[in-house]
Amino acid sequence: MTTSINTLPLKDRLLSLFYENLPHIKGNATPAANRLREMALAAFERQGFPNPKMENWRFSDISQLLETDFAFDFSNQSRPFNIEKIFTCDVYDLDTFSVTLLNGWFVYKNAPLTRLSNGTIIGSLAKAMEVYPEIVDEYLGKAASAEKSGLVALNTAFIQDGLFIFVPEGVTVEKPIQLINIVDSQVPLLLQPRHMLIAEKGSNVTLVNCDHSLTHNVSFTNTVMEVFAHPEAIVDHYKIQNKGKNSALFTNTFFHLQKKSRVSSNIITLNGGFTRNNLHVTLQETETHADLNGLYLVDRNQHVDNQVFIDHAAQGCFSNQLFKGILDDQARAVFSGKIMVRREAQQTLAYQNNKNLLLTDEAKVNTQPHLEIYADDVKCSHGATVGQLDPEAMFYLRSRGISEKSARQLMMLAFADEVVQKISIEPLRQRIGSMVERRLKGELSICDQCVLHCNDKGPTTFNIDMSKI
Repeated sequence: MTTSINTLPLKDRLLSLFYENLPHIKGNATPAANRLREMALAAFERQGFPNPKMENWRFSDISQLLETDFAFDFSNQSRPFNIEKIFTCDVYDLDTFSVTLLNGWFVYKNAPLTRLSNGTIIGSLAKAMEVYPEIVDEYLGKAASAEKSGLVALNTAFIQDGLFIFVPEGVTVEKPIQLINIVDSQVPLLLQPRHMLIAEKGSNVTLVNCDHSLTHNVSFTNTVMEVFAHPEAIVDHYKIQNKGKNSALFTNTFFHLQKKSRVSSNIITLNGGFTRNNLHVTLQETETHADLNGLYLVDRNQHVDNQVFIDHAAQGCFSNQLFKGILDDQARAVFSGKIMVRREAQQTLAYQNNKNLLLTDEAKVNTQPHLEIYADDVKCSHGATVGQLDPEAMFYLRSRGISEKSARQLMMLAFADEVVQKISIEPLRQRIGSMVERRLKGELSICDQCVLHCNDKGPTTFNIDMSKI
């Protein structure tokens, strides 16, 4: 574990630590990856960390976080050989291919890379750079531009490990792949996981990504994921966030879609100190389909920021965004959704909707829907609402003998359920629905081991039947 040089600002510390730890940071990366690394470091030196003077960071200030004296693990000193000794996670009746990152490093019992009988490769990005350098070099950094984001540049400069998935042409991965990102440290850590998913022509893959903390210590996780969907490929991505109150989680996810490919993304934010999700979707070729959904439940002083950019760069493509939030206490939320329709993207269908419930006068949300259209044969719409629980609906439920507390629960669950129902995997949908209900009751915390409810040997039942709402 490398500690920081606490007499310098965080940006300067990182620049210094990069050269001091260069042999560890480079590891066995390919020459192309290291060239990309050097360019990204220069981009980070120019851009630095984001600040509220930047348009898309006006409502999200991380200056206090940057004053933390972080430690860094450049040589994988924390990797255990048997992750089950400290963490297990199961979703009832859901059979997954489970992989784990601990403090930014891939951990395993048998091998860092697994090649399934159908040719699918799953495992450590660091190991993939050694074993499959031609694949990594073809895709690394092609969707995630370090020139447009200081955090993406920082991650690219410090690329070491993360998840690597390669699905060959025509292959359907029968089991969902479950990635569990764990932070477990007695000191503040700054982590830079890098993930890559390549779905070749006609393939089909589902990824369930769970972000979790085992401690309440300060952490700064800066994640970048590049997803490449080749023609007619199908990628379903679920991101479940259940972090500690002192955590800061930044995710930059880039989806690059080719002809007739389909991507769905579902982000469920249940707990976290500061959470920022950046989604960048490029509909590069014709007849592509992107469905993006999000649900955020925040209270106390939690802050969640969802930024979505969809680039319609070809004709005949479809995109839909649905993000809903429930805010309590002094919580803050930000949503910015931008749809770009380029001149050549005729016959575009693009829809966007952001809805928010504020449970207190102190809760606050800033929502900014955007449309930028240069084509004339399109159907596009966007909308945003911010309000409180409907008093007439509350009165109706109370008049039927339902207590005020139960009536509020019913209305919040009905509001959230529209997003939960977007989850196409039934066992996962049921479990997330249960977790959402517990979260709204104030019963779910990070101490549950995982948002996917670890060590639970059977289904959990609740006293509210969502099918009756």
